[in-house]
Amino acid sequence: MSAGLRGAVDLVAAKRDGAELDEAALGWMVRGYLATLRGRADDRGGPGPGEVSEAHMAALLMAGVCRGFSEAEAGALTRVLVDSGDTLDVSHLPAPVVDKHSTGGVADATTLLVAPLVAAAGATMVKLAGRGLGHTGGTIDKLEAVADLRADLGPDEALGVAARAGCVVAAQSPRLVPADAALYALRDETATVESPALIAASVMSKKLAAGAPTIVLDVKVGQGAFVTDVAAADDLARWCVALGVGEGRVSRALVTDMDQPLGSAVGNALEVAECARLLTHPPDLTQRPPRLASVALELASHVVACGRAGRPADDEAVAAARAELVRRWADGEAAERLEAMVKAQGGDPRVVAAPDAVLARAPVQRPVTAQAAGVVQRVNARAVGACAAHLGAGRARKGEPVDPAVGVVVHAGVGDAVEAGQVLATVHARDPVAADQAVAALGAAVEVGEQPVTPPPLVHAVV
Repeated sequence: MSAGLRGAVDLVAAKRDGAELDEAALGWMVRGYLATLRGRADDRGGPGPGEVSEAHMAALLMAGVCRGFSEAEAGALTRVLVDSGDTLDVSHLPAPVVDKHSTGGVADATTLLVAPLVAAAGATMVKLAGRGLGHTGGTIDKLEAVADLRADLGPDEALGVAARAGCVVAAQSPRLVPADAALYALRDETATVESPALIAASVMSKKLAAGAPTIVLDVKVGQGAFVTDVAAADDLARWCVALGVGEGRVSRALVTDMDQPLGSAVGNALEVAECARLLTHPPDLTQRPPRLASVALELASHVVACGRAGRPADDEAVAAARAELVRRWADGEAAERLEAMVKAQGGDPRVVAAPDAVLARAPVQRPVTAQAAGVVQRVNARAVGACAAHLGAGRARKGEPVDPAVGVVVHAGVGDAVEAGQVLATVHARDPVAADQAVAALGAAVEVGEQPVTPPPLVHAVV
């Protein structure tokens, strides 16, 4: 159904009644809404200010959430979002050029491991990331815990860093996919966030605009993620992969566990330090390695294998990439790539070899101890993330500052046997009052009982 001479009310009514809107109709609505927000039409013409109001756009989103969006509509909307701003041209970078995206979780610092691992294997990663909101952390907040590191890079600067270091992690530019930011703010206010088609279009429009031919997605599922049901996470992963494939990109998604924090550290400087230590003191990846290292290695293996193949890689290719990455990790090549990236972005590269000498440290530390011997039954990832955010590691609203030094380090995971008095977690706080409040919250978030527990799998599915 085309916009033609139909107005916004007619298009909303059509969607309400179950019609499928085509790219022309969706583009007309989105461009009209942006024109209203900006007070002017764009250079390509289209609706003028006021022709598509906030009420019209909100009604269309609600009609779509209630009626459902088809794959064709999701693809059309994704292209409309991409076309609303600039795109990156990565064609001059050393191939393969790859990208990785996480839907967000607690202690999810995988990018700080995946990017240098991939670069060590000869690929080029161009990663545009965001700042945290609520209980989940943001990759840019973590990087900005390194003094003087610049994440707000222009397109040419970001691509220059990628060319020199093999990887770049830069802040999402407002010039890329501006329509997505406008629609997401409206979805947040109108209870229309919960739509796999809209979430996938939002995610994939940013990935497509960033230019990489190969995209690997990490769709988090569990208490600490935005999606808590495995079936729903699998559905979202399939939407994202379908949209990527539809636009000619090699696309793969892993559905990974977020019922407990992925890493031990929750907080910006703490997470950077954890990643630095993992890179400079490689764990034994064959003997129950840390969860963060395991997921990062799995993601990097798929990124490298798919990037090199130029198509979805088979199990044998992924296994070969995994073995190579383990070797490069152990040889220190990944640590060198992270140092190079940090230096190229203006930060102190000593953060990799000596994080404690470079990163801010909170003045107050408090232990959280087990009240009785037993087995860790549960580590509530959402509660741990909320606790770290309350200490100042996260923000409740966009634009609020974060404290890079504060957070939580969780020392025990689900299924671990603990003794009475054993330290389960350590709070890193700015003052004693905040520390005491966090200790009380974490005491409830880490549950110890008598029954043996088998930890959930780290990877639920590969799509």
